[in-house]
Order: sequence, then structure tokens, then C-alpha cells
Amino acid sequence: MSRRLHVLAVLVVSQSVGLALALGVALSFGDRLPAWAWIVAAAGGAAGALGLGAFYRSMAIGTVSVVTPVASLGVIVPVAVGLARGESPAAIQLGGLALAMVGILFASREAELRGWATSPESLLLAALGGLGFGTFFVALDAAAAEDTAWALFAGRGGGVAVVTGAWLAFGRPSPAGEGALRALLAMGLLDILANGLYAVATTKGLLSLVAVGGSLYPVVTVLLARFVLDERLARLQLAGVALALLGVVLIAAGV
Repeated sequence: MSRRLHVLAVLVVSQSVGLALALGVALSFGDRLPAWAWIVAAAGGAAGALGLGAFYRSMAIGTVSVVTPVASLGVIVPVAVGLARGESPAAIQLGGLALAMVGILFASREAELRGWATSPESLLLAALGGLGFGTFFVALDAAAAEDTAWALFAGRGGGVAVVTGAWLAFGRPSPAGEGALRALLAMGLLDILANGLYAVATTKGLLSLVAVGGSLYPVVTVLLARFVLDERLARLQLAGVALALLGVVLIAAGV
């Protein structure tokens, strides 16, 4: 959709859909959220939305199967935070974490060129996207410890505020297009569902491990890019996907 529409049009619709769904969940199941948690979640949501915008743009101008794994390296942020605050994963889990990150690096190797991807702008945007995602992961983890439902709503509220401001500032680009509304609604639903599952997961396990699991979406995206967008994968990319999946198995085995 980011190749057919302005990235801000994609964001403002899909993020607003997620906000409405998050509000319904919070009103139904939420309890209360301290003021500091509202602030942290909203700030993290704003960072996440900015990262999402950079990520969508990187996919629009670059090779999806390359920029997606690069963006997922933002997992370094929550992993570092988790380890710094004293989390101690089991040895098998650390091994799985290492395999997963190596797999992400292998998957990011350009399929059609010799060497690494040669589009500096798309890689830079992907890296900025990853930084935004990593910041969001840490903030949501902190706020979800108080109340998952309202933390999710606050995070999405911060993201919608930033996206809407940018959308207005850039002339309110239209989200109109054949099949666009259905696709954007589906994106919003899947996005908030993923965020919600991640928020719950952070209350059940170590941040340094949960974040890695949540950052393995490149496995799905790279495979979809192959079959939907007909992007060819090199053997090293396929090996990276396999390593990432093995890493997840090892992480789960140590729980």
C-alpha cells in the first residue's frame, strides 16, 4: 500500500483503526494506568509510529526482503535494556538469541546483487524504523506491567497524535484507491493485534527474549515477498530464515 499511496495516508487510517480497537479493549478489560505509565506508553507509541513510517517508506523504495530484516535489528534496544536491568536468560536461550540475530543478518543479504544492498536511503530508513520499534518495545513493556489494555491504548494514542500531525502538515494526502480501505482496515487490525500480543507477552517473560520473538516478523515478510512480490531469495537468505526459526525454538525450549 505504501507503494500505491502516500505513506502518511497509509499510517493515519491504519493507526486510527488500531486506536479505536484498543479503546474498546481497554474499556472492556482495562483497570487503571498511573500517570507516568500513560506518558511512557504515549512517548513509546510516538516513537513506534515514526519508526513505522520510516519502515513503510523503506519498503516502498527498497527490496522488502532486504529492508525488513534490517529494521528488525532494532531488537538490540530492548535486549540491551533487559540485560542491563539484570535479566538472566538460560544458556540455551542466549544461544537461540544469537542464532536468531545471525539469521536476521543473513536474511538481509541482497538476493540479486553481489554483496549487501546498495540503496543507502532504504537501509537508513529501515534502521531508523528499527530504532523506533525498539524504543516502543521498551516503553510498552514498562507500561504494560501496570495495565496491559490501557498501556496499549496510550501507546497507540501517542502514535496517532504524531501521525495525524504529520498528515495535516503535509497536506492531508488521500487514502483513496481501489481496495485501499479494506487493506488499510486489515493492516490496522493486524497491527494492533500484534502489539496487544506483544504487550501481554512482556508480562509473562523476560523482555530480552520476548522482544527477540516479536522481532522475527522478517521470516514471514521475506517469505511473503518471495511469493507475493516475486522477490528472489539467495541461498544465504534462506539459511538466515532457517537460523531465525531455530533460534525461536531454542528460546522457547529454555522457558
